[in-house]
Amino acid sequence: MATYKKKKAKKTVRGGVVHINSTFNNTVISFTDDRGDVVCWESSGSVGYKGSRKATPFAAQLAMERASEKAAKVGFKEAEVRVRGPGAGRESAVRALAGSGITIKAITDVTPLPHNGCRPRKKRRV
Repeated sequence: MATYKKKKAKKTVRGGVVHINSTFNNTVISFTDDRGDVVCWESSGSVGYKGSRKATPFAAQLAMERASEKAAKVGFKEAEVRVRGPGAGRESAVRALAGSGITIKAITDVTPLPHNGCRPRKKRRV
């Protein structure tokens, strides 16, 4: 006898938080609801870029366009944006979100800054 799984009910989310985590190597974008549960996510790597191309602003822009399309299907209308990290894809991701039709309520920088905590790594020599 075969057992069948119940089909998951489609969740509709009116608004929430968009987390943009931009590192030197990649940009990860997560759409969460008010409780903090991830609705959809996208990254520069999942868009199809590999290596150093993932760190570009264009890859972050494409990732945001794809993520906002997914979020629009769920019903995302307005969002608060939280940007973290020093990467190159920060501004381009926010611009792509603004152009997607989702209303931005606030933009906050939540990059962690030490209050004289751990000793930083040695200075980069380029």
